Amino acid sequence: MIAPSILAADFARLAQEAERVAGADWLHVDVMDAHFVPNLTLGLPVVESLLKATDTPLDCHLMIDDPDRWAPGYAEAGAHNVTVHVEAAHDPVMVAKDLRAAGAKAGLSLKPGTPLDPYVEVLKHYDTLLVMSVEPGFGGQSFMPEVLDKVREARRLVDTGHLTLMIEIDGGIADSTIEAAAEAGVDCFVAGSAVYGAEDPALAVAALREKAAGAHPRWAHDA
Repeated sequence: MIAPSILAADFARLAQEAERVAGADWLHVDVMDAHFVPNLTLGLPVVESLLKATDTPLDCHLMIDDPDRWAPGYAEAGAHNVTVHVEAAHDPVMVAKDLRAAGAKAGLSLKPGTPLDPYVEVLKHYDTLLVMSVEPGFGGQSFMPEVLDKVREARRLVDTGHLTLMIEIDGGIADSTIEAAAEAGVDCFVAGSAVYGAEDPALAVAALREKAAGAHPRWAHDA
């Protein structure tokens, strides 16, 4: 799955930018509050407007303080997947239950330096694991290959039945890095600059999907 990130899109034309990647699986929306991360992007009112402007499922990545309070609102608005950071959540298990009760899939994100092992039991309550391959806060950063060990461990836990979730990766995903991420076991790839920096974002989405499919036998079979 490919999830273009609108962080790299033209914020003055978000409805049109969403339409330009209509063939994508999800549309990734980075919500930043200038507290949890040192950047400010957009919030629930913009997400509500986007939901009216596109049929592509919204993948809302909340890089915010106190997601326990704010995350359910995005699910209630109609976001398909809502991801919170384990580093910010007070009670991540309860957040997952609240998100699911509000009709969304629940995602848990780990910063590059946050280990997987302490949160394996917590992840049993989640539908998505979002592994950050850059430090959250700004687009256009370079991919951190060392996080792929975390992806491989998550893949092993999914393949052995210890976890039942989708593995997503966000940060520096491009033509030059997507194959390594696919080989490590990623299911869903967030791509910002690689999609919206291309002349034809829809073609860029298709090319990334094809490259991921060619990098791992599981993907080739699914394709």
